[in-house]
Amino acid sequence: MTHQDSRAPGRRPWDEAASAGVSPTKTFTLEHPLTLSSGRVLGGVEVVYETYGRLAADRSNAVLICHALSGDAHVAGIKPGEDPATARPGWWDPMVGPGKAIDTDRLFVICSNVLGGCSGTTGPASTDPETGRPWGLRFPMITVEDMVDVQAALLDHLGIQRLASVVGGSMGGMQALAWAKRYPGRVATVVADATTWRLGAQAIAFNEVGRRAILEDPDFAGGDYYGAERQPDSGLGIARMVGHITYLSDASMHEKFGRSLQSSDDYAYDFVSEFKVESYLAYQGRRFVERFDANTYLYMTKAMDYFDLQGDDPTLAKALSGVTSRFLVLSFSSDWLFATARSRELVSALRAIGLEVTFAEIPSDYGHDAFLLEPEAQHRMIAPFLAHAVEREAAAARLTVESPDRGAGGGAR
Repeated sequence: MTHQDSRAPGRRPWDEAASAGVSPTKTFTLEHPLTLSSGRVLGGVEVVYETYGRLAADRSNAVLICHALSGDAHVAGIKPGEDPATARPGWWDPMVGPGKAIDTDRLFVICSNVLGGCSGTTGPASTDPETGRPWGLRFPMITVEDMVDVQAALLDHLGIQRLASVVGGSMGGMQALAWAKRYPGRVATVVADATTWRLGAQAIAFNEVGRRAILEDPDFAGGDYYGAERQPDSGLGIARMVGHITYLSDASMHEKFGRSLQSSDDYAYDFVSEFKVESYLAYQGRRFVERFDANTYLYMTKAMDYFDLQGDDPTLAKALSGVTSRFLVLSFSSDWLFATARSRELVSALRAIGLEVTFAEIPSDYGHDAFLLEPEAQHRMIAPFLAHAVEREAAAARLTVESPDRGAGGGAR
């Protein structure tokens, strides 16, 4: 597949204002009840999603992007009715759009809000049909695999049986890995970006501290705070502050804040926020409270804690023995939350079973947030990987058309 690059010489796609455009938010309701990993059954699941680009006639260019904990379906571009001059772009806008790493001139991109989310997809803030009230903590516990099953149902609805790639960073990367294991015949390639095949004790511990802050907020009201005058803003804000620390690195925090005071030349000798880093974290907490749901934070972090690609198998390689995808695994040098060591373990397991794997540790001082803040370095890796994936899928589709008997089984491409 060829692509005519009309950009001016010297222009870089990650610098450009080229937007994925306006993508209306759509909603799909699952036709059948969803059986969860816990054994609970959830009916009437609604999924909010957005799409970008155009699906090829042979359906060879579909790419699913899976979002991280605080993300949503709005991955790029602007929403209908927004002023392009003032609109806040999607959460991965530097990476998704014409000529960017995930090139919407070439690819048909799908991104949905995950099960349990608070941006339109069924979650704890949704109405429980049996009570007519928001689910709250009565919402069933969910897993990353449950999120993936909902995405699979959405793709069935869209008529897409096979993906050229599943791309995800952080919790989104967990979903991408779960896709490869759970639906091996439907996934040609995986981009596992700043992610892990399971959380370690330290990451689980940070998640628990955040959950505790929410659960012990007096305004949490056992999860039934919807419509109340007071919300668990303090607990959710503290949870975000704790989580945000884990997304940064010591080097980036030192460079940005050091020990600088916010608005004074001397210490206050009082329990007030006086260091710049304290004010920054408080600001991040306030911003998060304005757009996120406390119950969703509980469910998302617990799903991340439960995620373990190895499961009950004796080794990770054994657990991945049915996987057929090709992989691009990216980590970042200063990411101590999802450390490079975990990515190397994944790469070793994939290579042990004979899979094609490309791996890179990208130098960065941004910590875990680097997957959101390093578009240039990721572009160099992801753009050719996805272009090659689509070319192979298109070639396989042509072969199937020319020799239908050789296309039996589909997923062996």
